[in-house]
Amino acid sequence: MKHISSRDNAQYKQLVRLAGGRRGDQVLLEGVHLCQEWLRHRGLPAFALFDLQRLERDPELAELAAALPAGIAVSCETVLARRLSQVQESQGVYFAAQAPRELVPEHITGTSLWLDRIQDPGNLGTLLRTAAAAGIGQAYLSPGCAGAWSPKVLRSAQGAHFAMRLYEDCDLAALHARLRVPLIATALDDARSLYDEPLPRECAWLMGNEGRGVAAELLSLADLRVFIPQAPGVESLNVAAAAAICLFEHRRQSVAGSTAG
Repeated sequence: MKHISSRDNAQYKQLVRLAGGRRGDQVLLEGVHLCQEWLRHRGLPAFALFDLQRLERDPELAELAAALPAGIAVSCETVLARRLSQVQESQGVYFAAQAPRELVPEHITGTSLWLDRIQDPGNLGTLLRTAAAAGIGQAYLSPGCAGAWSPKVLRSAQGAHFAMRLYEDCDLAALHARLRVPLIATALDDARSLYDEPLPRECAWLMGNEGRGVAAELLSLADLRVFIPQAPGVESLNVAAAAAICLFEHRRQSVAGSTAG
Protein backbone atom coordinates (compact mmCIF):
# COMPACT_ATOMS: atom_id res chain seq x y z
CA MET A 1 0.00 0.00 0.00
CA LYS A 2 1.34 3.40 -0.98
CA HIS A 3 2.09 5.67 1.99
CA ILE A 4 1.58 9.45 2.14
CA SER A 5 3.85 11.33 4.47
CA SER A 6 3.43 14.90 3.22
CA ARG A 7 0.41 17.17 3.24
CA ASP A 8 1.59 18.42 -0.17
CA ASN A 9 0.69 15.08 -1.78
CA ALA A 10 -1.85 15.62 -4.61
CA GLN A 11 -4.29 12.95 -3.39
CA TYR A 12 -4.15 14.25 0.15
CA LYS A 13 -4.75 17.83 -0.98
CA GLN A 14 -7.81 16.63 -2.89
CA LEU A 15 -9.19 15.12 0.30
CA VAL A 16 -8.54 18.35 2.21
CA ARG A 17 -10.60 20.23 -0.36
CA LEU A 18 -13.41 17.68 -0.13
CA ALA A 19 -13.35 17.86 3.67
CA GLY A 20 -14.13 21.56 3.31
CA GLY A 21 -17.31 20.74 1.39
CA ARG A 22 -18.51 18.87 -1.67
CA ARG A 23 -16.68 19.77 -4.88
CA GLY A 24 -18.77 19.17 -8.00
CA ASP A 25 -19.70 15.50 -8.07
CA GLN A 26 -16.87 14.44 -5.74
CA VAL A 27 -17.70 13.47 -2.17
CA LEU A 28 -15.74 12.52 0.94
CA LEU A 29 -16.96 9.74 3.21
CA GLU A 30 -15.49 9.40 6.68
CA GLY A 31 -15.75 6.46 9.05
CA VAL A 32 -15.95 2.69 8.87
CA HIS A 33 -19.74 2.44 8.63
CA LEU A 34 -20.18 4.94 5.79
CA CYS A 35 -17.30 3.45 3.82
CA GLN A 36 -18.62 -0.09 4.29
CA GLU A 37 -22.06 1.03 3.14
CA TRP A 38 -20.58 2.72 0.08
CA LEU A 39 -18.80 -0.49 -0.89
CA ARG A 40 -21.94 -2.53 -0.32
CA HIS A 41 -24.32 -0.30 -2.26
CA ARG A 42 -22.24 1.81 -4.65
CA GLY A 43 -19.07 -0.15 -5.36
CA LEU A 44 -15.47 1.02 -5.30
CA PRO A 45 -14.39 4.55 -4.40
CA ALA A 46 -11.96 6.55 -6.52
CA PHE A 47 -9.44 6.02 -3.74
CA ALA A 48 -9.30 5.41 0.01
CA LEU A 49 -7.05 6.80 2.73
CA PHE A 50 -6.26 4.94 5.96
CA ASP A 51 -4.57 6.12 9.14
CA LEU A 52 -1.58 3.74 9.15
CA GLN A 53 -1.29 3.50 12.93
CA ARG A 54 -4.98 2.64 13.33
CA LEU A 55 -4.88 0.29 10.37
CA GLU A 56 -2.13 -1.76 12.01
CA ARG A 57 -4.13 -2.35 15.19
CA ASP A 58 -7.80 -2.32 14.07
CA PRO A 59 -9.02 -5.59 12.47
CA GLU A 60 -12.15 -3.91 11.07
CA LEU A 61 -10.07 -1.32 9.24
CA ALA A 62 -7.73 -4.03 7.98
CA GLU A 63 -10.71 -6.00 6.66
CA LEU A 64 -12.02 -2.90 4.87
CA ALA A 65 -8.60 -2.23 3.32
CA ALA A 66 -8.33 -5.86 2.19
CA ALA A 67 -11.63 -5.53 0.30
CA LEU A 68 -10.12 -2.85 -1.96
CA PRO A 69 -8.04 -3.64 -5.06
CA ALA A 70 -4.36 -2.81 -5.05
CA GLY A 71 -3.71 0.76 -5.99
CA ILE A 72 -6.94 2.22 -4.59
CA ALA A 73 -5.97 2.29 -0.91
CA VAL A 74 -3.22 4.52 0.49
CA SER A 75 -2.08 5.14 4.05
CA CYS A 76 -0.92 8.23 5.90
CA GLU A 77 0.34 9.36 9.28
CA THR A 78 -2.16 9.93 12.08
CA VAL A 79 -1.58 13.68 12.14
CA LEU A 80 -2.60 13.92 8.47
CA ALA A 81 -5.68 11.73 8.94
CA ARG A 82 -6.89 13.77 11.89
CA ARG A 83 -6.61 16.96 9.88
CA LEU A 84 -9.30 15.62 7.55
CA SER A 85 -11.71 14.57 10.28
CA GLN A 86 -15.05 16.25 10.87
CA VAL A 87 -15.40 14.63 14.30
CA GLN A 88 -13.40 14.64 17.51
CA GLU A 89 -12.54 10.94 17.36
CA SER A 90 -11.59 9.97 13.80
CA GLN A 91 -12.08 6.32 12.81
CA GLY A 92 -9.10 6.47 10.49
CA VAL A 93 -10.62 5.88 7.05
CA TYR A 94 -11.79 8.15 4.23
CA PHE A 95 -13.22 7.42 0.78
CA ALA A 96 -13.14 9.85 -2.13
CA ALA A 97 -15.94 8.93 -4.53
CA GLN A 98 -18.23 10.15 -7.28
CA ALA A 99 -21.67 11.17 -6.01
CA PRO A 100 -24.48 9.32 -7.77
CA ARG A 101 -26.83 11.29 -10.02
CA GLU A 102 -30.34 9.90 -10.08
CA LEU A 103 -32.72 10.41 -13.01
CA VAL A 104 -36.11 11.67 -11.87
CA PRO A 105 -38.81 9.09 -12.70
CA GLU A 106 -41.49 9.87 -15.26
CA HIS A 107 -44.19 9.24 -12.66
CA ILE A 108 -43.66 9.72 -8.93
CA THR A 109 -45.57 7.11 -6.97
CA GLY A 110 -45.21 5.82 -3.44
CA THR A 111 -44.47 7.97 -0.42
CA SER A 112 -41.66 10.49 -0.83
CA LEU A 113 -40.11 13.45 0.95
CA TRP A 114 -40.02 16.85 -0.78
CA LEU A 115 -37.64 19.41 0.71
CA ASP A 116 -37.83 23.11 -0.08
CA ARG A 117 -34.60 25.06 0.61
CA ILE A 118 -33.43 23.16 3.70
CA GLN A 119 -30.18 25.01 4.31
CA ASP A 120 -28.73 23.51 7.47
CA PRO A 121 -26.70 20.33 6.77
CA GLY A 122 -27.58 18.88 10.18
CA ASN A 123 -31.27 19.37 9.52
CA LEU A 124 -31.01 17.85 6.06
CA GLY A 125 -29.13 14.80 7.30
CA THR A 126 -31.62 14.29 10.12
CA LEU A 127 -34.53 14.62 7.70
CA LEU A 128 -33.06 11.92 5.46
CA ARG A 129 -32.28 9.66 8.40
CA THR A 130 -35.83 10.06 9.72
CA ALA A 131 -37.38 9.43 6.32
CA ALA A 132 -35.36 6.25 5.84
CA ALA A 133 -36.38 5.04 9.31
CA ALA A 134 -40.02 5.69 8.40
CA GLY A 135 -39.65 3.52 5.30
CA ILE A 136 -39.55 6.32 2.72
CA GLY A 137 -37.38 5.53 -0.27
CA GLN A 138 -37.29 8.80 -2.23
CA ALA A 139 -36.37 12.41 -1.46
CA TYR A 140 -36.59 15.37 -3.84
CA LEU A 141 -34.48 18.41 -2.95
CA SER A 142 -35.02 21.87 -4.36
CA PRO A 143 -32.24 24.27 -5.37
CA GLY A 144 -31.10 26.06 -2.23
CA CYS A 145 -30.93 22.88 -0.15
CA ALA A 146 -27.61 21.93 1.41
CA GLY A 147 -25.65 19.45 -0.70
CA ALA A 148 -27.05 16.01 0.01
CA TRP A 149 -23.61 14.37 -0.29
CA SER A 150 -21.65 16.97 1.68
CA PRO A 151 -19.62 15.60 4.63
CA LYS A 152 -21.87 17.11 7.32
CA VAL A 153 -25.06 15.77 5.72
CA LEU A 154 -23.52 12.33 5.26
CA ARG A 155 -22.45 12.25 8.90
CA SER A 156 -25.85 13.38 10.17
CA ALA A 157 -27.81 10.98 7.95
CA GLN A 158 -25.88 7.94 9.23
CA GLY A 159 -26.31 5.76 6.16
CA ALA A 160 -29.76 6.95 5.03
CA HIS A 161 -28.22 7.82 1.64
CA PHE A 162 -27.93 4.12 0.91
CA ALA A 163 -31.54 3.33 1.80
CA MET A 164 -33.02 6.07 -0.40
CA ARG A 165 -32.86 7.60 -3.85
CA LEU A 166 -31.94 11.26 -3.62
CA TYR A 167 -32.82 13.73 -6.37
CA GLU A 168 -31.08 17.10 -6.06
CA ASP A 169 -31.71 20.51 -7.64
CA CYS A 170 -35.33 19.66 -8.45
CA ASP A 171 -37.84 22.28 -9.58
CA LEU A 172 -40.52 21.03 -7.21
CA ALA A 173 -43.30 23.10 -8.77
CA ALA A 174 -42.55 21.64 -12.20
CA LEU A 175 -42.13 18.18 -10.71
CA HIS A 176 -45.67 18.32 -9.36
CA ALA A 177 -46.96 17.34 -12.83
CA ARG A 178 -45.27 13.95 -12.40
CA LEU A 179 -46.75 13.31 -8.98
CA ARG A 180 -49.35 10.54 -8.85
CA VAL A 181 -50.13 10.72 -5.12
CA PRO A 182 -51.44 13.58 -2.93
CA LEU A 183 -49.04 16.33 -1.84
CA ILE A 184 -49.18 17.16 1.88
CA ALA A 185 -47.45 20.30 3.18
CA THR A 186 -46.71 21.40 6.71
CA ALA A 187 -48.02 24.92 7.32
CA LEU A 188 -49.43 27.12 10.07
CA ASP A 189 -52.12 28.93 8.07
CA ASP A 190 -55.21 27.36 6.55
CA ALA A 191 -54.10 23.98 7.85
CA ARG A 192 -55.71 21.09 9.69
CA SER A 193 -54.44 19.24 12.72
CA LEU A 194 -52.22 16.31 11.78
CA TYR A 195 -54.10 14.11 14.23
CA ASP A 196 -57.56 14.92 12.89
CA GLU A 197 -56.83 13.84 9.34
CA PRO A 198 -56.98 10.35 7.86
CA LEU A 199 -53.78 10.42 5.84
CA PRO A 200 -53.59 8.79 2.41
CA ARG A 201 -51.69 5.52 2.25
CA GLU A 202 -49.17 6.99 -0.19
CA CYS A 203 -48.30 10.68 -0.43
CA ALA A 204 -45.53 13.23 -0.89
CA TRP A 205 -44.55 15.13 2.27
CA LEU A 206 -43.44 18.71 1.64
CA MET A 207 -41.23 20.38 4.26
CA GLY A 208 -39.99 23.94 3.99
CA ASN A 209 -37.11 26.23 4.77
CA GLU A 210 -36.06 26.61 8.43
CA GLY A 211 -37.01 30.29 8.59
CA ARG A 212 -39.57 30.88 5.86
CA GLY A 213 -41.34 27.55 5.62
CA VAL A 214 -42.71 26.20 2.36
CA ALA A 215 -42.71 28.66 -0.55
CA ALA A 216 -46.14 30.09 -1.38
CA GLU A 217 -45.98 28.71 -4.93
CA LEU A 218 -45.52 25.19 -3.60
CA LEU A 219 -48.10 25.58 -0.83
CA SER A 220 -50.71 26.40 -3.46
CA LEU A 221 -50.13 22.99 -5.02
CA ALA A 222 -50.70 21.03 -1.81
CA ASP A 223 -53.74 18.78 -1.62
CA LEU A 224 -53.64 19.04 2.17
CA ARG A 225 -51.94 21.34 4.69
CA VAL A 226 -51.34 20.07 8.20
CA PHE A 227 -50.01 21.53 11.43
CA ILE A 228 -48.81 19.87 14.63
CA PRO A 229 -50.75 20.99 17.71
CA GLN A 230 -48.44 22.24 20.44
CA ALA A 231 -48.47 24.21 23.67
CA PRO A 232 -49.37 27.90 23.27
CA GLY A 233 -46.75 30.61 23.48
CA VAL A 234 -43.83 28.65 22.02
CA GLU A 235 -42.09 28.84 18.67
CA SER A 236 -42.85 26.35 15.92
CA LEU A 237 -40.89 23.12 15.85
CA ASN A 238 -37.57 22.64 14.09
CA VAL A 239 -38.24 21.27 10.59
CA ALA A 240 -36.50 17.96 11.29
CA ALA A 241 -38.52 17.45 14.49
CA ALA A 242 -41.74 18.35 12.71
CA ALA A 243 -40.96 15.93 9.90
CA ALA A 244 -40.31 13.11 12.38
CA ILE A 245 -43.73 13.63 13.96
CA CYS A 246 -45.52 13.78 10.60
CA LEU A 247 -43.75 10.85 8.99
CA PHE A 248 -44.23 8.53 11.93
CA GLU A 249 -47.87 9.53 12.37
CA HIS A 250 -48.28 8.64 8.71
CA ARG A 251 -46.49 5.34 9.30
CA ARG A 252 -48.65 4.65 12.37
CA GLN A 253 -51.84 5.19 10.39
CA SER A 254 -50.59 3.06 7.50
CA VAL A 255 -49.62 0.19 9.78
CA ALA A 256 -52.92 0.45 11.63
CA GLY A 257 -54.80 0.40 8.33
CA SER A 258 -52.90 -2.68 7.16
CA THR A 259 -53.64 -4.50 10.41
CA ALA A 260 -57.32 -3.59 10.24
CA GLY A 261 -57.51 -4.74 6.64
